[in-house]
Amino acid sequence: METPQIPYITLNDGSRMPGVGMGCWMGAVGGSEEAGRTTRLALDLGYRHIDTAAAYGNEEAVGKVIRESNIPRDQIYVVTKLPEAAHGNVVEGFNASLAALGLDYVDLYLMHWPMAHDPA
Repeated sequence: METPQIPYITLNDGSRMPGVGMGCWMGAVGGSEEAGRTTRLALDLGYRHIDTAAAYGNEEAVGKVIRESNIPRDQIYVVTKLPEAAHGNVVEGFNASLAALGLDYVDLYLMHWPMAHDPA
């Protein structure tokens, strides 16, 4: 199967992000098995931008597929997101996502729900 040509977007810092990505929200929290299958299929079809989030409850499955894909890590653009409950401790939330994904880095880390949250 021929891999489709996906356009890349050059960001302000010169880094490049695939303009088309696959989101890992499976319609319910968890869905790890389905998220893993979908991520594997997306990578096989040529997707190189994978978007997940701690709140989806499937970072472990998504990370496992990325690690086992035999695609060099620097060729897969990984996005994950800070969960609302971690707004008071971004570093802890970030490190939890890295651990769940089993990756050394993510390419983009976003606030999932950018709203005020009082942890008290």
